[in-house]
Parts: sequence; structure tokens; C-alpha cells
Amino acid sequence: MNLKELSEFLGLSQTTVSRALNGYPEVNEQTRERVLAAAQANDYRPNSRAKGLATGRAMAIGHVIPTWSQHEIVNPIFSDFIAGAGEAYAKAGYDMLLSVVSDEDEARAYRELQARGAVDGVILHAPRDDDSRINMLQKLKLPFVVHGRVTAPDDSYCWVDVNNQEAFETAGRHLLDFGHRRIALINGQETMGFARRRRQGLETAMADYGVTPDPDLMWQGEMTEHLGYSAAKHMLALPEPPTAMLVASLIVAYGARRALEEAGLVLGRDVSIVTHDDVMAYMRNEGDPPVFTATRSSVREAGRLAAQMLLSLIADPNRQTQQTLLKAELIQGQSTGPVPPSVVQPARKSHS
Repeated sequence: MNLKELSEFLGLSQTTVSRALNGYPEVNEQTRERVLAAAQANDYRPNSRAKGLATGRAMAIGHVIPTWSQHEIVNPIFSDFIAGAGEAYAKAGYDMLLSVVSDEDEARAYRELQARGAVDGVILHAPRDDDSRINMLQKLKLPFVVHGRVTAPDDSYCWVDVNNQEAFETAGRHLLDFGHRRIALINGQETMGFARRRRQGLETAMADYGVTPDPDLMWQGEMTEHLGYSAAKHMLALPEPPTAMLVASLIVAYGARRALEEAGLVLGRDVSIVTHDDVMAYMRNEGDPPVFTATRSSVREAGRLAAQMLLSLIADPNRQTQQTLLKAELIQGQSTGPVPPSVVQPARKSHS
């Protein structure tokens, strides 16, 4: 079914149907819902080229990936985000343009995308402290949504993020309630806002219990299986090893578990582990209860929400700035339990 046939089926003009499908604000909500329902029922798929000519848009969304973070492309976390975003793009008739560039060419890549009119907007990944890309995109007047947040005031741009600080504070309290005091953190790179907030969350929980973090148990790096393995192996060899670990992702958790098994330790009995981000299509935290206790959040859902937010911004550039802060749910698994009786730890300090 083409646009003309869909219009005749609905008894509406092609202009009205096109504007309804493209989210123009002047189309009333009742008409928009009727058009969208008919398009879905009749499997209508707009021709991207024709749609672009009619709307003056590129009908594409850009994702610029610098080589310093190129590993993200094969990372299940990034893949799930792209899958969620892609679902929203496809539903709206948009294509995805993925550009991998050298570090020094990243800023130029955004400028060229805007100058060529190659995309209608971009998703900004892996925001860093005081990220200069925010200001650059605002000056370019290129619609964008950030997956995450930066340290600068965050009310001037659109973003979708998980409440990482709350998630890791909750996870920390879970371990502290089990009696753990030697708690390790295997974190992402703390130049990134999400990782810094995660450390703050754990430190807040520990401070409330009168526990001082041990610098020897605080690790950060690229979130890979190797990071989890090497960090856990090193810390387990310390004179006072950790009895619990809070790790940045399920991938990292698998590495930490490998180190435990090599040391002859049992997960959840000898050492407890809480992981983050356990909802991934190709790496599942399965079981009843699941293997790992986790602060659960869906990266795929974050991708879908970020894409929908950007598409709304493209449809109405004057719409109010949006921010979505997702809550992570603590899921009890098999990987956490009380401190082993043989381990002597500092008592909880009094708050008096």
C-alpha cells in the first residue's frame, strides 16, 4: 500500500496523512492515532526517499563513534541500545547512519553531517566530564539526545539515563546489610559521568554504615570480561581480600566469577557479587533465582526511549527539553549472601 492508497482508504488528503505519520503538531491526536493504526493494520511502509523530498528531511539519524570507544560496537550493551533505537527509527520510517571516526575527526564528523544535511539528528554516546560536544551540537542547531549525562547543568539538553547513583547505593546497602565491610568496586572509566555516580552511590552507602572504602579495592577501566577477571584476581590475592564485589556490568561479572573459580571460591558463599545491567539479548542473567544479584535496567529500552525523544524533537524543534531518568530494580540472585563466618571484619560504627 502506498501513500495515495492509504489516503483513499482513510478518506483523508495525502498531505494530512503524511503530516500525521511524520508527527506534525498541527494534526490533532485523534486523526494521528487513526492514521497510525491504519498504517500498521495495512503494513504501510513509506518510501524514505519520497518521504524525505516531501518533508525536507534526510530521514536518517546519526551515531558517531570515535575510535577511542570503538569497542562499543561489538559490546552487547551498545548493541542492545542500537537495537532499541533501531526499532523506533524503523517504525517512524527513519534510517540509521553509523559513522566510526578517529578521535581527532569526531567534531568534524558532526559538522559535516550537519552541513551535508545527511541526518536530522544524532544520539550522543558515552558523555564525558564537561563534554564539549554538547555545546558544539547546540551551536550547530543539530537536534540531539544524550545517552547519559555530563557534569555541566543538565537542563539545557535532552537526555536518557539510568539513576546510577541510586542503583549502586541500593546495591551497596544490600551487601552491607549482609554484613560485608570489605566491598570492592570494579567500575567503568570514571571520566564518564555514569561511573563517577556509581562510585558516589557506593561511597554514600558505606559512609552511612561507618565504613571507609579501601583504595586497594577500587578499580576502574574499560568494561570487559578481562577487567573483571584481572581486578578480581588481584584483589583476591591481597592480605585482606574483599568479601563482596560490586561490578559495572554482567560482562565484568563473568570475569570476576572466573577469578573466583580459579581461586577455588564459591560465588555467593565465599565472595558475594552484585552486577549492573543484566538485561541483554545475547548474555542473559538467567535462572530462578537468577545467577547474579543485579541492579536491573534495560539498555534496549533506553535506546528506544532516546530514539523516540529525538524523533519528537525533530518533529517539533520548539518542544520543551526532555529528560528521562530510569530507575534500576534490585533483583536478588544466587550471587550474594552473608559474610563467611571465618572472616573477621570491622564492626559497624556508631552514628552517635
